[in-house]
Amino acid sequence: MQNDWRLLNQEEYLMNEKLIKSEYKKPSEKWDHDHCAFCWDKFSEHGEDLQQGYCTPDQKYWVCEECFNDFKEMFRFKVE
Repeated sequence: MQNDWRLLNQEEYLMNEKLIKSEYKKPSEKWDHDHCAFCWDKFSEHGEDLQQGYCTPDQKYWVCEECFNDFKEMFRFKVE
């Protein structure tokens, strides 16, 4: 897993992070989407995009279900 293309220094901001499983809601009128911190899949309220996943309490970083499952042990995520 160490050579996974999705790993790009996320340990600097996601190691041991608390994550909350959440529905995606756009943060403002000017910003309507986010991306998975690992695979860059798009989160938005639009039907073709991811609509739920895991986010940090401040909703700054989002992680899709697949990447969460792939990296939860490596990053020691704490889930609320």
